Amino acid sequence: MTDRPIDPGDVLHLTRAASPQFVKPITVRVIREVRDRHTYHGWTWIEAYELDARGDAVAKRELFVLREGLHRLAVALRQAAPARGTSPARVR
Repeated sequence: MTDRPIDPGDVLHLTRAASPQFVKPITVRVIREVRDRHTYHGWTWIEAYELDARGDAVAKRELFVLREGLHRLAVALRQAAPARGTSPARVR
């Protein structure tokens, strides 16, 4: 993913290719790339929301990642709409 900038709203799947800390892969939605921090060549800092399986943000994270190891998801995760005929207030 080195050819394209990391943009706010990008949904990334992070594995060990992005950093050894991701033994258990996570999915995040980028808030911003922190460009004013000096890092090793090919590495960058990002601020992001960690997403659960439904695509809901569960934690705000600041992550040091290898740009080459980032995997952009083609389709952003979105929360499912309430079932037809149900009120959003009743959906849990």
